[in-house]
Amino acid sequence: MRIGFNMLLWTPFVTEEHFGLFETLKQTGYDGVEIPLFNGDVKHYEQVATAVKDQGLACTTVTVIPDEAHNPISPEAAHRQGAREYLAWAVDCSAALGAEVLCGPFYQPLGVFSGQGPTEEEKERAAPIHREMAELAKQADLVLAAESLNRFECYFLNTLHDAAAYAKRVGHPNFGVTHDTFHANIEEKDPAGCIAGNIDAIRHVHISENDRGTPGRGHVQWPAIFKALRGAGYDGWMTIEAFSRALPDLAATTCVWRDLSGSLEEVYTEGYKLIKGQWEAAA
Repeated sequence: MRIGFNMLLWTPFVTEEHFGLFETLKQTGYDGVEIPLFNGDVKHYEQVATAVKDQGLACTTVTVIPDEAHNPISPEAAHRQGAREYLAWAVDCSAALGAEVLCGPFYQPLGVFSGQGPTEEEKERAAPIHREMAELAKQADLVLAAESLNRFECYFLNTLHDAAAYAKRVGHPNFGVTHDTFHANIEEKDPAGCIAGNIDAIRHVHISENDRGTPGRGHVQWPAIFKALRGAGYDGWMTIEAFSRALPDLAATTCVWRDLSGSLEEVYTEGYKLIKGQWEAAA
């Protein structure tokens, strides 16, 4: 198991001004960082990769579908082609970073709803695109891990079972799922019990408190979560995803209307201790 931290606590676009945070996270004990991929190019992320590696850190990445013009489930062929191009860009940027996992809800634009659940036609349209991208990712030693989100943010994949079933449909060894404890807290009947039956599909884990603040200061049942993951044989990344009001645009996107933590330092210091301690206790 390795412990990572998502840079979205500070920024949606990592630049040189954030490189000092890599040293801070390394000194705290982290094994890696998760880099958001929302814009930029390969050359930029090659520079970020150098700064990450200089601190002895590994890397994962996260992205989302930006709009309808890049929507894998769209009935419009041009939009699906846009999805291919966008996801290929995300894979290329991940490769430039030396990332091991590219995670996120990269199957539909966020906050867009059809008025019903996902259709068979939508799944059939998206699966070949994700299969193509998984093959592209394989060439970069990268795994794609689709993240199921709660019903208020998307409708295509809402539960771990939904995501695992979709990964089976895609049917590629470099395509799996991300299990996020924030979304599971909303959608799962049993946020820990759902893990064992879907462990083969889980390729990445987001450690996120019920309010997306400091892990351990909410009501997620961490002992049960860690026991389920370790007991089922998971041994991949445990990456903290938390948000703040530090950046107004990002706060608006993530619906953060109040301070969720005492400080940003509280998030990464207490979060690290939580994962380290709970993982050891689950042995």
